Amino acid sequence: QVQLVESGGGLVQPGWSLRLSCAASGGIRSLNDMGWYRQAPGKERELVAVISGGGGTDVADSVKDRFTISRDNAKKTVFLQMNRLKPEDTAVYYCNAKVLGWGAYRLTDYWGQGTQVTVSS
Repeated sequence: QVQLVESGGGLVQPGWSLRLSCAASGGIRSLNDMGWYRQAPGKERELVAVISGGGGTDVADSVKDRFTISRDNAKKTVFLQMNRLKPEDTAVYYCNAKVLGWGAYRLTDYWGQGTQVTVSS
């Protein structure tokens, strides 16, 4: 069973930085796109950033100049470096991975449990 385990969330002041990590494990034959989504209270989940297996990235306009997504394919891990955090970045951040499992013929979406990021003075 594929698992995504996130870490790195917390409470920080405006202007500070955080780095989120998400490690994938389990029956993974191929790990395709990996990404980060977030959901603030009362709002729908939104895409923050996604990175392909080849390293191509797509980052939401609202964070493009502050957040960077990267991955370590050998460790099956994706990172989100968040700089100059703002109160509006407060949300639960979820890791997502599109996985081809052993014996599977199509990609399956997996989600992490979520990690809380709170930006407040």
